Amino acid sequence: MNGTRVVVLGAGIVGAACARELALAGLEVTVLDRGGPGAATTSHGEGNVLVSDKAPGPELRLAQLSRRLWPEVLSAIADRSPTAARRVEAVEWHAKGGIVVATTEEGAHGLTEFAAAQREVQVRAEALTADALRAAEPFVTPAHTAAVHYPEDAQVQPAGAAAALLTDALAAGAVLRTGEEVLAGVARSGRLTGVRTPLGLLEADLFVNAAGPWSGALAARLGAPVAVEPRRGDVLVTTPLPPTVFHKVYDADYVGAVGSSEEELQTSAVVESTRAGSVLIGSSRRRVGFDDRLRPEVLSAVAAKALRLFPSLAGVPVMRAYGGFRPYVPDHLPVIGPDPRLAGLWHASGHEGAGIGLSVGTGRLLRNLVLEEPPEIDTHPFRVDRPAVLGPGSEHGWAPSPTAEPRQRDTGPLQQDTGPQEQQHRGEEQEPEQNQEGT
Repeated sequence: MNGTRVVVLGAGIVGAACARELALAGLEVTVLDRGGPGAATTSHGEGNVLVSDKAPGPELRLAQLSRRLWPEVLSAIADRSPTAARRVEAVEWHAKGGIVVATTEEGAHGLTEFAAAQREVQVRAEALTADALRAAEPFVTPAHTAAVHYPEDAQVQPAGAAAALLTDALAAGAVLRTGEEVLAGVARSGRLTGVRTPLGLLEADLFVNAAGPWSGALAARLGAPVAVEPRRGDVLVTTPLPPTVFHKVYDADYVGAVGSSEEELQTSAVVESTRAGSVLIGSSRRRVGFDDRLRPEVLSAVAAKALRLFPSLAGVPVMRAYGGFRPYVPDHLPVIGPDPRLAGLWHASGHEGAGIGLSVGTGRLLRNLVLEEPPEIDTHPFRVDRPAVLGPGSEHGWAPSPTAEPRQRDTGPLQQDTGPQEQQHRGEEQEPEQNQEGT
């Protein structure tokens, strides 16, 4: 595969991880983003590297693979040079562990069953007594009904982690191009052979759609829509505090909120500290398109849930709040692999709020698939041609899905090259969407 040209569309953490794996494999990689590296979804995350919130199944297997890879990847980057080692320090890898706390009898029953199922697939999930919970988290509410410790949970600084992965990709020969929006795709004989940007035509053998919440719109612009949509989350950040929260601590109802497909607001308590002493407070999930306005009622609901878990946070100043968009797929599984409708187009998206943690595993699986190497885990559940991504009947031949149909303004022109004269797809004169971040 040496000499194969790959363009990774998106310079967030998933795109960076994919670019690193492919560049290290000897492919000629260009990373293209209409903004800056890690400037959109990645920079608006909390940095979670979790196994605790995933039920037995394909996403948990990907999370376990990623959790194993993270220390290996960071160690490999640090070994490159003293400069690389300093960049790894900015990743702020912290294997702090997570604690899930139930505050109702129903929650305790659900948490106990959930943890038992996870133990069956080799997740370390340790039930905590009241005394053990108090020793681990002295400020957590005494009104709890059950608690489970997940020592494998970890945290990174998202922008620092993305920068380390991308820089290692560049050191391996990748090229970064920012400030270039994809305006259209160019195809020949059913194969995507190039993308047009304001600077001209960029040709390659493979194109990886790693545009996060914008993956659906970008795929439609390339002529192969997928049902990846934005789902918004908001986070509160306190002023620096004395040591108050020592693990990632969240309420047992968080797992239900993650797995919900409701469009209305879903909130649950997720509380953790940073190395600087600030406490991050989440979480919320809303399907509001690309509406980036902070809503006071959402932040208030998030704060109220957190105070149930940590009453001692009452009166602590909040110095800022931020929100971001996550790539949502109806069946809550990432989309990883080649597009069956358009040769040359690959996808690495749909991780919703787990993209930081799952990024390195996704990059490894993409490399395995591109190079036709045997993957460590089954990639079939993440395939593009499944009903949640392409619509009903897609497992037996693609059928368009109403949820995959792009809005009129989101569709850019697909240019079909049928010979010396490029034939223009209908809708070429439509204005491309201008208010989105990312590629």
